[in-house]
Amino acid sequence: MPELPEVETIRRDLAKRVAGRSITGFRLLRPEILTGIPPIQDLRWRILGKLIIRVERRGKYLILRFMGGDALIIHLMMTGQLLLHPKGTEPVLHTTAIIELDSKWELHFVDVRRFGRIWVVDSPDAVVGKLGLEPLAATFTAEELGRRLAGRAAPIKPLLLDQGVVAGVGNIYADEALFQAGIRPERPAGSLSPSEVCRLRDAVKDVLEAAVEHRGTSFTNYRDSAGEPGENQHHLQVFRRTGQPCPRCGTPIQRIAFRGRGTHFCPACQR
Repeated sequence: MPELPEVETIRRDLAKRVAGRSITGFRLLRPEILTGIPPIQDLRWRILGKLIIRVERRGKYLILRFMGGDALIIHLMMTGQLLLHPKGTEPVLHTTAIIELDSKWELHFVDVRRFGRIWVVDSPDAVVGKLGLEPLAATFTAEELGRRLAGRAAPIKPLLLDQGVVAGVGNIYADEALFQAGIRPERPAGSLSPSEVCRLRDAVKDVLEAAVEHRGTSFTNYRDSAGEPGENQHHLQVFRRTGQPCPRCGTPIQRIAFRGRGTHFCPACQR
């Protein structure tokens, strides 16, 4: 599933091409992707002619903010791709929707498994209002993270994956951040010391920023808005490196099935 760095990469790409453009057409190829909105006839009335004033991201959600406050929100889910094509490009198999712009560009939403969703809302908070801390924002402090973890008996990794605690972190970056912070994924969250919480906060921010710099992690479906894979898979320290030597101490990286997720860690470096 595309996580925060992949969605942020797409957001930055689209901000250059989409912000300041108006929507001139909307073709829906798979009606099931629409969530909590009126019939397609009403949807077209709500978005056609709307000026996109900026492209935002909240956690793993992309937000096209319209003049007047409305917004179109897209979640790529497991296999979604949001591709920027020259207008008139023939849609490929698994294209679910096409958003036409008042320029030479149009957006193709391609989704093999069709789990991706689109909302049109009066306020983005209707969809993203309950998300947790935004890890690339100034509000993501060690103090605030520690407050949300304090007294929690749940293991730290599932809490990092809980979008109501920290928004945008998924399996890849949870493993990477816990390795960088030197914390075992099974540790009860409430057992972390203030210094460990501080290390974890820094690690989460660092691995996400590095992944954005490398334009995301591509193993299977993820592609940026130009259809190109990311490069961050070549920079991962533990994720999908089972049996390979730890880059710090040389101990073989282990993989366990933990809470239904493949979890990678160094048994020597992470405590």
